[in-house]
Amino acid sequence: MHAGPGAGKTLGALLSFQAMKKEGLLKAFVVFCHRNSIASQWQKSAAMLGLKVKDLESSCNEQDLQNESDGWILTYQAATKKSQQPKECLKVFSCEGLLAIADEAHHLGVNPDEPEGAVWGKSFLELTKNSTLRIGLTGTPFRADNLAFCSARKVQIHARGELIEQINPDLCVEPLELIAAGDVRPLEFHFQDGWVEHSHAGQPDRETSPLSKEQRESWRARNLRRAIHLSGPSSIAIQLLTKARSKLITIRSEQKSAAGLVIARDIQHAKEIANLLKEYGDSVDLVHSKSKEANERLAEFKEGEANWLVSVDMCSEGFDAPRIRVVTYLTTVVTKSRFLQGITRAVRMSKERAEIEPIPRNPSHIFAPADPLLIEYARNWSKAKPYLIKGTQSVSTIETASWIPKSPILPMEAVGDSAGELIKMRTAELPQFLK
Repeated sequence: MHAGPGAGKTLGALLSFQAMKKEGLLKAFVVFCHRNSIASQWQKSAAMLGLKVKDLESSCNEQDLQNESDGWILTYQAATKKSQQPKECLKVFSCEGLLAIADEAHHLGVNPDEPEGAVWGKSFLELTKNSTLRIGLTGTPFRADNLAFCSARKVQIHARGELIEQINPDLCVEPLELIAAGDVRPLEFHFQDGWVEHSHAGQPDRETSPLSKEQRESWRARNLRRAIHLSGPSSIAIQLLTKARSKLITIRSEQKSAAGLVIARDIQHAKEIANLLKEYGDSVDLVHSKSKEANERLAEFKEGEANWLVSVDMCSEGFDAPRIRVVTYLTTVVTKSRFLQGITRAVRMSKERAEIEPIPRNPSHIFAPADPLLIEYARNWSKAKPYLIKGTQSVSTIETASWIPKSPILPMEAVGDSAGELIKMRTAELPQFLK
């Protein structure tokens, strides 16, 4: 299943299990996920439905089997360990009806040319080979390395006389549909453009390069590294943070609990950004992989009052905090999956806000350097495209092929493309009859 944040993938999978268990088709389930913090979210959702769920790595024993737990949760890291305990535990239910759920299934890459390479996918397949049913859930059904992933249906497509493999989800819910239904927020993008100066070793002269117009890959990457650097009051990063703060202040005048998220390049960069925001008078939570009790601090932020959460990669995938209304993307990671995972932290609706906001919901805002790749991702964030596996055709040929399902094209606006100005983009604006 492919659906973005806020679509209800977690509850949908658990409700499906309940329905099939009631019909006698299933007896237990096991969820594989990539982080302990995500495992906690699954446990909370299961508890809401009255399901008994335990940690498979530490709680699988004969007594647990007698207590008839409804399911278990296991991280992909734990699944790759050599312990026989999970295998023995799952074997008990494999013959009686086991549902295996792969959360964010795109992590389960499978490379036929490197059988010893992608261990998460191998472990998942091994542990669930006798399960009655497998379900793969993801909000980004593609990989930067163009590998296929298990728990996904691959089909061969004829395109202009050639065969191309495509990942076909059994169910696909586009962000566009969720926006139209009011389940999630639309996003407005603010890309800060500018000229980037480059000096040459041993030479007094300098060259300049426009951030949004640079097509040379090495220069584009170098421009972005300089753009996110907190080098001075006129730097692109400082301008983005200043404008993001102003937007958050405006939003908080109407939604007092609203907060912002800054995605930084590394831990040192995150510390510099957090210190800067504190100098402005903002309350800031700084959380990264080396933070003590990071998961607990993230949980506290969800219900807390801090203006900003500054992190590196702890908050991009699976992190659920509906009060985030502004995201500032200040990292050099420009893969499509990481960018989409980061910006969609701001689309979720809380129950309280859903009761008082009209449909379409009030937008959240994304601030980022005007990197050409990020701008291109933003143009298409709300529409799903097929994930094509290493075809022989060029990308441009594939994207125009007649077999690709087309989504309605909705208006988008880009204003002020000249370097030095702010490029604003409104995506997924709804037709008048839906407003």
